[in-house]
Amino acid sequence: NIMKRSFLIIFLLQLFITASFAQKKPAYWEDVQVIKKYDKMYKPPVNPVLFVGSSSIRKWDDLTQVFAKYNALNRGIGGAVINDITFYLNDIVFPYQPKQIVLYVGENDLPDEKVTPDTVLNRTINLYKAIRAKLPNTPIVYISMKPSPSRKQFKEKAEASNALIEKFLAGEANTKFVNIYSLMLTRDGQLRPELFVSDMLHMNASGYAIWRKAVQKYLIK
Repeated sequence: NIMKRSFLIIFLLQLFITASFAQKKPAYWEDVQVIKKYDKMYKPPVNPVLFVGSSSIRKWDDLTQVFAKYNALNRGIGGAVINDITFYLNDIVFPYQPKQIVLYVGENDLPDEKVTPDTVLNRTINLYKAIRAKLPNTPIVYISMKPSPSRKQFKEKAEASNALIEKFLAGEANTKFVNIYSLMLTRDGQLRPELFVSDMLHMNASGYAIWRKAVQKYLIK
């Protein structure tokens, strides 16, 4: 009888855990499942240059065409913060065995008032170390945060975060920090709304042209 009761309790606990998980799936769970299904249907390139991060990667629509000779693969997740990418490394990074990783994530961390430049740095270091644990020598290109007009109130936070991350990566092997922040401002440091679509957060073709030029010289064929 005790056995039966124990079994019932364990069974109910499992049901409860499953139900809680069903209600509280991690952020972007469904997006990642869609990517995995897609990978089953269409074989991804072998040893790609893997672009990963938030919506500025995901919305780079012609990325795979633009960087075709580099065997580019786009695995951006719209809305992701740094910890989301760390969480999904086993799903959207490691399975592809990339020959190089191009990373853009962190801008979505800025609006949280509890997040300081140090928070952004520490989250980025955690992500970097998690990548390095599995891919110790894979070259990483880190694209700095961009100056989005819709987030101009976080300008100081973005600049300070960029500076801290640049300093950290300068001491690491096989990494390149690409500062697109200054490239997307006018000569006198003003914002350039003409590089963005109407939400003033995501870029249009002119914005992506700046990224392409800045990033391309560091890509591996």
